[in-house]
This record gives sequence, structure tokens and C-alpha cells, in this order.
Amino acid sequence: MASLLLAVIYVAFISLGLPDALLGAAWPTMSQDLAVPVSWAGGISAVISMFTIVSALLSDRMTLKFGAGRVTAVSVALTAAALAGFSVAPNYWILLLIAVPYGLGAGGVDAALNNYVAVHYESRHMSWLHCMWGVGASIGPYIMGFALSNGQGWPWGYRYIAILQVVLTVILVMSLPLWKSRKHTVSEERASASDDSSSRAERKPLGVAGVLAIRGAKEILIMFFCYCAIETTAGLWASSYMVLHGGVDKITAASWASLFYVGITVGRGLSGFITMKLSDPAMIRLGQVLVLAGIVVMFVPLPHHLGIVIGLVVVGLGCAPIYPCVIHSTPTYFGEENSQAIVGVQMACAYMGSLLMPPVFGIIAQYITIALYPWYLLLFLVLMTVMHESLRKIRG
Repeated sequence: MASLLLAVIYVAFISLGLPDALLGAAWPTMSQDLAVPVSWAGGISAVISMFTIVSALLSDRMTLKFGAGRVTAVSVALTAAALAGFSVAPNYWILLLIAVPYGLGAGGVDAALNNYVAVHYESRHMSWLHCMWGVGASIGPYIMGFALSNGQGWPWGYRYIAILQVVLTVILVMSLPLWKSRKHTVSEERASASDDSSSRAERKPLGVAGVLAIRGAKEILIMFFCYCAIETTAGLWASSYMVLHGGVDKITAASWASLFYVGITVGRGLSGFITMKLSDPAMIRLGQVLVLAGIVVMFVPLPHHLGIVIGLVVVGLGCAPIYPCVIHSTPTYFGEENSQAIVGVQMACAYMGSLLMPPVFGIIAQYITIALYPWYLLLFLVLMTVMHESLRKIRG
């Protein structure tokens, strides 16, 4: 039964990634059909991110009240409804309105699933599950491309993903009994407890103030913010950096930039095996060293701009273990009773880093120089590393 639940969670992570790249893939067509400027995609993305943050901050309260299984099922259902709503939206303003439940659903399932896996499963599963998210995020644009290339239009691209999310919702509802009384398997140091109503009733929501009052919480939250600033800035501005600073042609740069995400996805697949030998803190340090190595390689003047390309791939490989291992280490550092609240705030910090820091670099690139791209990544890497070592001293 435990294996069956794990299989359901793997499917859920693939499905979680499916919608993430849809807007970017569909927007060139959507903007024309809706007669709005291309730049307005940022408004939809911002609304989704803001309500994802809200949902993540509420995840502790919701999970304590309803349980991780129910929160996940309802969140996926909410996402499915929002995707279906996108497919019939008559104008941009309706899309903005539908982006609210879209964000609420995304944040709820993200926080609930990540903490559940951190508490109940080994670190290798966390890495492989986030690898599956990457698979889903890669498949989503292909589904949208299929709809567009067959003359069905972007609404059917959203409908296809909505249908898959409805199927997942049914699977999650049917699997609810499996979520109850699921004993911990990751460490004898953690107290064994179940996900039933009696165990949840013994705990009370911490809230943001309660989380910040815990020693070491600020450090791990800043780590998460920095990590997501690195990942999203690296991915968003890689192509522009290659074109404007490296002199690479636009088509080639677009193809090479995708190698960063290939590095993350492949790296998370490999990380699952390496975690069988190394602890979460060691994996995080390994990732930080690889990110540093990738940034350094970007400065090496290799022929045909290979330094930039190889550097991006290595940065992606370095990013791979950090996100899942930080989440997985949270219950160990802070205890299961605090982990859901902290993971929820971590998710909020992650989305804030993703929402705020790439645009900040955009301003730097426009008004100073895009050549500061690797230095910008290095700044957040140094801060993340300092926070990790501080956390180890406080809670290690």
C-alpha cells in the first residue's frame, strides 16, 4: 500500500509540472487572439505567483485541519478548474480573475506534497520526484504545441492539461485512505506519528511570526529565496546573456539556454542515487560547489562560446540537489511538528525570489550591463552558502 501511495505521489509531481510552462508556450498566440500586448503575460504570471504565495502561507493551517491528502486533492481540483477556465476565457481580464484560483491551487499542492514527502520518504525520492516535475514541465509545452499545430488553438492545449488534472484529482480522491496512518520511514530520530485527525489536532498553526521565531528558520528561508533567485534568473536571462554579451545568434542561444533545465532534470535523476551515500547537507554543499564551478567556467574564453554553455549546464547540475535536499532536511532540523509551517513559508520565499529577483536583474541589464549576469548569480550563491553554514551551526 505504501508503494501504491508513492506511485500516486510520483504521478502527482509529473502533473504538478504540466501547467507550469503552458503560459509561456501559448502566449505568443494567446496575445494575438486576445488583442493584448505581449508584455501583459507578466500580469497573469504575477497574479498566479502572488496567490501561490498566499496559498503556501496558509498550507500549515489547511494541512492541520484537513490532512495532506485532502489538501492535495482539492488543490489539484482547483488547478484543473482554473485550467478549464483559461480555455474558455473571452478576454484578458477574465484570465487575470481565473489566475487567482490557479495560484491558490498551485501553492496548496506544492507545500502539502513537499512536506509530506520530506516527512515520510527518503531523500532519494524527493530528488526523483522533483525530476518528475521537470518531466511534466517539459511535456506541457509539447501538449500545447500539439494543439496549436493541429489547428485546435491554445484553448485545447489548456483543456488537454485540465483533463489530465481531473484524472489526477480522481486518483487522489480514491487514494485518500492510503494517506491515513502512513508511518514515517526516513529516520528513527523523528517521532512516529500518523496523518490522522487526532495527531493533527494536537498541533496548532504557527503562522509566519511563529516560524520566524524558531532558531535557524530565517537562515533556511533566506537560503530558499537565494536558490530560487539563482534558478529563475539563470533560466530567464541565459539566452539574452549569450546574445547580448557573447554574440551568439538568437536561434542558437534559445536552444543552448534550454540546456540549463536539462542540467537540472538530469541532475535530479542522478542526485537520487547519490543521496543514498551522502546526507542532505553534503548534497547541498555539493550543489553549491557545482554552481560555483559553473559560474567560474562562464568566465573562461573557450572557442565557440563553449564556456557559457558548459557553465550553464554545470550550474543546472549544481541547482539540481539543492531545492529537494533543503526541503527534505527541514523536518530533521526543525521537527515534524514545525515542518509543514516552515515548508509553507519556504514555498512563499521561493516564489518571492522567483517573482522579484529576475526583474531586478532585468533593470541591471538594461541600465548598467548584462555582463553582470554571472556576478549576480554569484552574489546569491555566496549569501545562500553563508546562510547554510550558519544553519548548520545553529541546528546541525
